[in-house]
Amino acid sequence: MTNFKKLNMLLPASVLGLSLASCSSSGEKQESKKPNFLFIVSEDHGPQLGCYGDPYVKTPNIDKLANDGVRFSHAYVTQAGCSPSRASILTGLYPHQNGQIGLATHKYRMYNPDTPNMPGILKQNGYRTGCIGKIHVNPEYAFDYDFLITGKFTSFNGRDIKRIAEVADTFIRESTKPFFLWISYPDAHTPFIRQKDSIPANPLEPQQISALPHLGLNTPETLETVANYYSCIERLDTGIGMLMEVLRKSDKASNTLVIFLSDHGMQSPRGKRTCYEGGVKIPMIMYWPDRIPEGNVMDELVSTIDLMPTILDFAGVKEKPETPGRSLLPVLQRKKIERRKYLFTEYNVHWPENLYPQRTVRDDQYKLIQNLFYDRENPSYKQYLIDRNPQTITPEDLVDAPDSVKYTYKIFQHPPEFELYDLQSDEWEYHNLSENPEYTEVLDRLKEALKDWREKTNDPLLHKDILHKFDLENKSTFVNGKYVHVRANKDFEWKYPEYFFPVKHKF
Repeated sequence: MTNFKKLNMLLPASVLGLSLASCSSSGEKQESKKPNFLFIVSEDHGPQLGCYGDPYVKTPNIDKLANDGVRFSHAYVTQAGCSPSRASILTGLYPHQNGQIGLATHKYRMYNPDTPNMPGILKQNGYRTGCIGKIHVNPEYAFDYDFLITGKFTSFNGRDIKRIAEVADTFIRESTKPFFLWISYPDAHTPFIRQKDSIPANPLEPQQISALPHLGLNTPETLETVANYYSCIERLDTGIGMLMEVLRKSDKASNTLVIFLSDHGMQSPRGKRTCYEGGVKIPMIMYWPDRIPEGNVMDELVSTIDLMPTILDFAGVKEKPETPGRSLLPVLQRKKIERRKYLFTEYNVHWPENLYPQRTVRDDQYKLIQNLFYDRENPSYKQYLIDRNPQTITPEDLVDAPDSVKYTYKIFQHPPEFELYDLQSDEWEYHNLSENPEYTEVLDRLKEALKDWREKTNDPLLHKDILHKFDLENKSTFVNGKYVHVRANKDFEWKYPEYFFPVKHKF
């Protein structure tokens, strides 16, 4: 990262407009044949939006995007964690392919900073690139944005949606070249802040809602937490309304593709840091007036690895890197293409205390989860139910819970090697079918599909010796059984990029 960009991130909000203005070239003209991209990424929420059928939350601005654009009903991230998810969006690769298998704040990193990425390729093809908010992928200098704007106003405690819209307005107005602008909103990440700057004006109360279906119980604490989570989503919606007003007032709205999605599901039991639907299933909406279908719902299985090839196709980029995703352009053009038969997700680690590798495959009906450490307890169970961040369900709450909920949380705590679910009849995965002989054929078919994917994408954790070595490296960050944050050691570097691939890996 250049010195200028480092300085730019430290500038106070009041002079950000000046810093942007000082670097735009007045001699450049908008290349009208190339579309602009407004790429909106929110934090830590699933499809809890009005347009996805949520009966409680009020999201009129996002709903309008969906009503006027295309809503994807089966969209998935590659891993339910901030850094791995964002790295997959930016590179078009699965976490085990690009190396960002855990949080950047714990020094997990991409194998190679020269891995082709979406903003870099667009910049090489004549685009002005900008990012408002966090990148959260290591190393950040690999993403050579023209403008990287961050600060308190984009932080979890700042959440200044008005300021985000103002900075976006400056960037959009001053872009005389086609632009790619990535905006990271901090909502709905923890802490679940009920109101910020009086937004939302009328937050939902616990007695007005029910808990999210993947949680399974409506305890008083759960309802209070979910009500505050809903408030975060409503504030996000207000911010997106402000942003869309900025775009409408510019002269660039008619030539701008807007993409909205979340980076993964809610931080909650059976949500973030898991491969359950509550973690990996997300909202995804695309809007471009008069250019893509209006009011359509696409039920194809879609992954965030599809976004880079889609955007590069829209931008007319001819030389594209080889990636495992596929462009959604034909789907948006209503062309008949072969439906994706299988969709894959994974989990590796978030920070060293919750290493628990998983691999999944789903088709139009069934989903298989493989737990690579099935012989040990899932650490996320303790972190959510005992350490309680956020406060939702406790082990005591499960004593009087329905048998199906007890069973589900028992599996969450001590998963078998394989879990199998019928997502058509059991959307939130309460009935594991892996031991049911009636589903042996389905189980075997999905096992084979998962194994084939892991081999084709050269998953390093397919090899037990590498998995064991990574387990030991992970444990090396503990002292007397307690994790010592790797940031405390400025010289610490993970070694897994050196031994994950004894032979050159492929995509």
